[in-house]
Amino acid sequence: MAADWIVETRRLTRVYGDGESIRALDGIDLTVAAGELVAIMGPSGSGKSTLLNILGALDKPTSGEVWVDGCDLVNLKDQDGFRSKSVGFIFQLHNLLPTLTALENVEVPMMGHFNAADKKRRAEYLLSLVGLQDRRHHLPSQLSGGQRQRVAIARALANNPRLVLADEPTGALDTASGEELMRLIRDLNQTQGTTFLVVTHDALVARQTKRIVMMRDGKIEREDIVGSPLEEDLKLWQYSVLGQGILSGSEDVMRMFSLSEREQKVLKTFLRKGMPSVSTYSAKGS
Repeated sequence: MAADWIVETRRLTRVYGDGESIRALDGIDLTVAAGELVAIMGPSGSGKSTLLNILGALDKPTSGEVWVDGCDLVNLKDQDGFRSKSVGFIFQLHNLLPTLTALENVEVPMMGHFNAADKKRRAEYLLSLVGLQDRRHHLPSQLSGGQRQRVAIARALANNPRLVLADEPTGALDTASGEELMRLIRDLNQTQGTTFLVVTHDALVARQTKRIVMMRDGKIEREDIVGSPLEEDLKLWQYSVLGQGILSGSEDVMRMFSLSEREQKVLKTFLRKGMPSVSTYSAKGS
């Protein structure tokens, strides 16, 4: 594994089933540098959550290589030890223990790693980091959905992991709370240097990251550096049926959308004008 990658997979494959097998992951090559903030997108069944589960040592690949923070996960023996030190998790549902306060929930992952005084001190620091120091003695039922997810973020950072895996962290939140949560993740990424991988169906959430990995049918379809709002809108248009049809000169698309030759020419020029500024990420710089 290269020293500058915190995540590296090579030909990563995960197959489920003994009879008619399902290739949840099909030859994934992915690298993530330390300090990156990356979104993983794709339709349901594209392999997003399976990839996160393998990176978090919650599942094992069928074949291929997986390296996270210098650890070879294929041959890893102590999965619990790895997860407790190297990776933090944020789920769509906060999964907080209902009978424990926010402070106590953040302390849970630190058991066995810190003494009582240090646990409390760090938990209070992390809750202040996510803006909830004044809610530290509240139970989850006494917190809003957004506040519960903030506690979940603080818990994910409990043992100072270099990598945090977030599976649809805004999925159960309203728009305003989701935007607030993503601002917090961006801030933690920038100020703490923590690497975040965020699985999401929401293009607006993905736009708040620095790179988007698009998956389909267990494969990486493409990777894009997040650009300006105009560039991101152009990407959505370029990859749509209409955009692809315009760029390829499809007569079927022209008839479907009742486009004249002049309209198609103007739209093609506009789309192509935006394309040079839309950067495609390449881990190897090619």
